[in-house]
Amino acid sequence: MTHQSHLRFKEWCKHALLCCVLFFAFVPFFLMLMISLKTNDQYTTNPWWFDAPSQWCWANWTKGWNTVGHYITNSIVVAVGSVLLCLTISIPTSYVIARYRFPGRELVYYALMATMFLPGGAAALVTTFKLISSMGLVNNLAALVLLSGIGGQVSCVFILRQFIEEIPKELFESASIDGAGHLRQMWSIMLPLSGPVIGTLAIMNFLGAWNDLIMPLILLRDDQMLTIPVGLMRLDGEYVKMWGELMAGYSIAAIPLVILFLFTIRLFVRGLTAGAVKG
Repeated sequence: MTHQSHLRFKEWCKHALLCCVLFFAFVPFFLMLMISLKTNDQYTTNPWWFDAPSQWCWANWTKGWNTVGHYITNSIVVAVGSVLLCLTISIPTSYVIARYRFPGRELVYYALMATMFLPGGAAALVTTFKLISSMGLVNNLAALVLLSGIGGQVSCVFILRQFIEEIPKELFESASIDGAGHLRQMWSIMLPLSGPVIGTLAIMNFLGAWNDLIMPLILLRDDQMLTIPVGLMRLDGEYVKMWGELMAGYSIAAIPLVILFLFTIRLFVRGLTAGAVKG
């Protein structure tokens, strides 16, 4: 095989792999949108392609919106609140651990990292429910904000600490000589340089809080307090699944995430590659 043929073969393999990834990423979305416009009879007869536009069942979207539309606000409150809580605590914690040497610094850091191995989620449902109940936060969105915000702090500290340590110390020393305090250094030096990473962590925490099902299902009681994942369960019939209505509800629930992705994709990519381009 000549050198030119070898290069063409490598390019063909790259494109084939890319097409394979795109296929498995977008086909589920295509099927979801397609099924959302069908009745059950249409889905049974033609499950893999659209029917004629005149036969599209827009009533599925009306039903889906009426079922989950008023849960979107609750999910936004929980997701945004958890992100703000997580970053408000993890950013100064990462700054202190990365920038300052004090007795027990490594012990504090590794003890914090060790909490990643503690059982959480489904393994600690009973304990978590008792704790939230003792705080009087059952059937309160604040409980979900608290749990989601605290649950993401350890990973944020782990990632941010590594990034902050690679910021040249001379920048902080120069700011300190000019009279800048710790808050000023964080605001003027650390935050601008760590923006892509912080943005990536915010997106990841937002998605985690948005898609959480178990804790809202256990802690929330009133219908007006439910989040989207729990609301979508209302479309899952006990005896007969109305696939069109179910897929329409999933499509509506995905719209805020698609909007978030479109506005933050560049920030997300910069955050993922920021650590790789540092010397």
